[in-house]
Amino acid sequence: MCFVVFLAIYVVTLVGNMGVIILIRIDLHLHTPMYFFLSHLSLLDISYSSTIIPQTLLNFLVEKKVISFIGCAAQLFCFATCATAECYVLAAMAYDRYVAICNPLLYSVLMSQRFCVGMLAGAYLAGVISSTIHTVSIFCLPFCGSRRINHFFCDGPPLLALSCSDTRINEAMVSAVVGFNILSTTVFILISYLLVLSTTLRLRLATGRHKAFSTCASHLVSITLYYGSSLFMYLRPSSRHSLEHDKVVSVLYSVTVPMLNPFIYSLRNTDMKNSMRKAKGRVLSSLSIHGFWSTERRQQPCHGEEG
Repeated sequence: MCFVVFLAIYVVTLVGNMGVIILIRIDLHLHTPMYFFLSHLSLLDISYSSTIIPQTLLNFLVEKKVISFIGCAAQLFCFATCATAECYVLAAMAYDRYVAICNPLLYSVLMSQRFCVGMLAGAYLAGVISSTIHTVSIFCLPFCGSRRINHFFCDGPPLLALSCSDTRINEAMVSAVVGFNILSTTVFILISYLLVLSTTLRLRLATGRHKAFSTCASHLVSITLYYGSSLFMYLRPSSRHSLEHDKVVSVLYSVTVPMLNPFIYSLRNTDMKNSMRKAKGRVLSSLSIHGFWSTERRQQPCHGEEG
């Protein structure tokens, strides 16, 4: 049952996020900074889901559930890189909404292609640096006792629990790195949206306020799910850690959120829905031209007409 559920989630994650990337790629109306960052958010969701779920699916099928030391370190590194980069991409998306709503006349200047690429490169660089510190601080520890990981993938807290040495310094280092990434981007996002809220409330037209709120709503839902579970997982005191509870929370931010993001951004976004309708129309038109689908009803002769 677990195999079927995780496989279904993985397939939906791949199809949904790949659909978002392809849709943004083929529709010229979506070639804007907002959708540029959204396409990379989908890419990150695919990447870290693919880091975790395939190994998990294999473990559901085999009796001996084993991962090598190098494989475990690589899994943690890749997952931490993608998760950290996603924090900064979400922050970049919040800044994009702030500029679009609070400084619309300067939007094309402030959100230039060069600036957007620079922000994205900074997000990936922050992910690599953070994950390197994260991985080294954990795998430099001695593991001389049990090697049974009480988790469905190689994550920080369950690995630290296996070490046979004093891990307080390593735990502090991991918490400092993760805490800085999460708290700094959280503060940045909150400030951006407080400014957006202040500007939106000053709008005279109700339609303008509704459009501004609907534009930001999907982003806020995604942030709440992702950051809420991450804060609970990594920034609790070690005395309150429960590995059984951690596994449940990990499913939320590492498996469920990547699956939900395409639906959150597509169903709440008018531009995405219009683009999907146009893409569907082009596909049906292409099928009709090649004879796979007929949209015309065959003309029937009327009574009294000669054949």
